[in-house]
Amino acid sequence: MTRPQDARSGVEATYGPLLTPARPGGASGRPVQLWALLPRELATVFRPGLGDTAGEVVREIQRTIPEYARPLDGAFGKALKTGVQMAFVQFLERLGNPEAPSEDRRSVFVSLGVQEFHQGRNVDVLQAAYRVGARVTWRRMAEIGRRAGVPSATLCLLAEAIFAYIDELSALSVEGHAEAREKAAGALERRRHRLMELLLAEPPSPPEVVKHAADLARWQLPDLLVAVALDQPSVEAPPAALADFESSSPCLLLPAPEPDERERFAEALAGTRAAIGPAVPPVFAARSLRAAREALRLIDSGALVDEPVTWCVDHLSRLWLLKEPFLAAELVRERLGPLAGLTGKQHSRLAGTLLAWLETCGNVREVAERLAVHPQTVRSRAQELEALFADGLRDPERRFEMILALRAAPS
Repeated sequence: MTRPQDARSGVEATYGPLLTPARPGGASGRPVQLWALLPRELATVFRPGLGDTAGEVVREIQRTIPEYARPLDGAFGKALKTGVQMAFVQFLERLGNPEAPSEDRRSVFVSLGVQEFHQGRNVDVLQAAYRVGARVTWRRMAEIGRRAGVPSATLCLLAEAIFAYIDELSALSVEGHAEAREKAAGALERRRHRLMELLLAEPPSPPEVVKHAADLARWQLPDLLVAVALDQPSVEAPPAALADFESSSPCLLLPAPEPDERERFAEALAGTRAAIGPAVPPVFAARSLRAAREALRLIDSGALVDEPVTWCVDHLSRLWLLKEPFLAAELVRERLGPLAGLTGKQHSRLAGTLLAWLETCGNVREVAERLAVHPQTVRSRAQELEALFADGLRDPERRFEMILALRAAPS
């Protein structure tokens, strides 16, 4: 083993010109050149005295970082000890040979970041452990270096090299943590897409299959959900949503909002035209989506008012009637035939009066208020309707069908 005085002599004799402080703007700010400036014989100086430093680093990490203050058994303890030991081995190897390969170091410290992610910890905890390790290592190496007579300028460079090295290791772990997070996010996205397929399957998927898929996707099955049909992919799905933005008919599945949450719920869909299907148990999610997509179709055709967000529950009768256009047209032709021969203005005036008259059971005052006309005007129009429809206005079934026809007729 090289004695301290021998090491000191060798260092000074061989590397004397390099042991002066780095000039401002020189190589001291560049990690690669830092290693080149350090005498290679320093590895021989420090190796014998660092045998116990790894254990000291582990103890200090456990003492100062609560997340690591637990028994060092199992995978956690093995990973921590291996990481610290590998850090020392690789540091001394690089000190002795700056060109030493680093693949082993890379895999170890990338895997530490991966393990931190799987432990549910933020990478900041591991970075704090690295800083603790750097402080303990520098304190110990400074003591050894002073006893061996290593010049202060060299120790200053060594300190820079230690913290630059720790930054490298930390960056590798951050990379591993990010890769693990992205991989988990991708797996979770695939599981949620599979869950959405099961929920929208027809015939409905078995409840136990859906429940298992929901558990894997980390998505709490609600008592009631709504399907949302979109005319184009949303920029960002609400956090609680299952989303399909890849198909030609993008859609979402979301827990059904309470009545007093409708406005806030709609705000989350801002930026694209959306139709929200009826609230249904998860097993009927496909039915809710059919209704929502039908609403978008009717909006495109002009049969429903174009609004940023359309609630199907507000248009159930019209959605039902217009689901079969042929039958709806037949109902209009059969029950509203007496209006067919009127001019456009007459037709609009009497159709509106007829609907108000039927829905209010012929209450003249209510009809007048609804149409914003004088009661006498209502009475005059009622006489015209009596002449056109005769006994049809008094038949309960025909009255009901006329209301449906007026709702289904193009506005």
